[in-house]
Amino acid sequence: MIIQVPASTSNLGSGFDTLGLAVNLYTRVGVEVIKELGLRLGADIPDETQRKVTNLFEEAANLFFQSAQTKAFGVEIRFSGNVPIARGLGYSATLRVGLLAALNELSGRAFDRAQLLDLAFQLEGHPDNASPSIFGGFTVSGLVNGRVRCIHFRVPEELKLVTLVPDFPISTEAARKLMPDSYSKGEAVHGLNRAALITAAFASGDLELLRGAFDDRIHQPYREPLIPCLNEVIQAGESAGAIGGFLSGSGSAIICLALGGADRIGAAMQRVLPQSQILILTPDNNGLSVEPI
Repeated sequence: MIIQVPASTSNLGSGFDTLGLAVNLYTRVGVEVIKELGLRLGADIPDETQRKVTNLFEEAANLFFQSAQTKAFGVEIRFSGNVPIARGLGYSATLRVGLLAALNELSGRAFDRAQLLDLAFQLEGHPDNASPSIFGGFTVSGLVNGRVRCIHFRVPEELKLVTLVPDFPISTEAARKLMPDSYSKGEAVHGLNRAALITAAFASGDLELLRGAFDDRIHQPYREPLIPCLNEVIQAGESAGAIGGFLSGSGSAIICLALGGADRIGAAMQRVLPQSQILILTPDNNGLSVEPI
């Protein structure tokens, strides 16, 4: 079984741990049942990466078999794709979602997509990347009465996500440690307002309403020391015609949204940070897909 999982950008400004959007970068996770119990990686990867990925897959497999109350079976896993690692585009979520979905197919579909999201949330600790990877489009997700509630909307395909990918990674854990434990009333109200406006704009389909709504005070100001040129890159993109821009997840990728002039916007962003790559991405409205071998 091969599962193709789209990458995602999360937060989108003030929608911390809540808002996400699937993009057309993909991880392909191939899973084949083997006679031996346990998990085997069928790809040559560096030892350090192999340990991290093996632990990630083992946690996902153990949770799946325990939750499905089904007998465990051994699998060989191969994975490939073009999702940048440690750049805030949900790479770990694509791996977890890919394996969970593959095991689900191979064991007779014990779970629907909403239940797979619950499992992914338990592994990730937040639903903002797993939700768009599973359902596609723009997603709003949160824990309600012990279950993840996800509302998703199709995104107009003319939207371009002009993505600057710096040549340095950022640790999600390090980025989270920079955030404060509490916020002032003014900051909280501003964050609620912006998250609501962004959600309403995507729900309405009128993406011009996003202009001016990405001036976040929840996480971006505190993470800027990790990406000192963050605001300059966003301002360059907006001056070149972007609707607005934001830090993708915890970074280091920076995204500006565009309804035209994507190449011009990307060039302006890259002039601020030449040590980077520009990707012109589009929304993925389908989410994960299953390809039987």
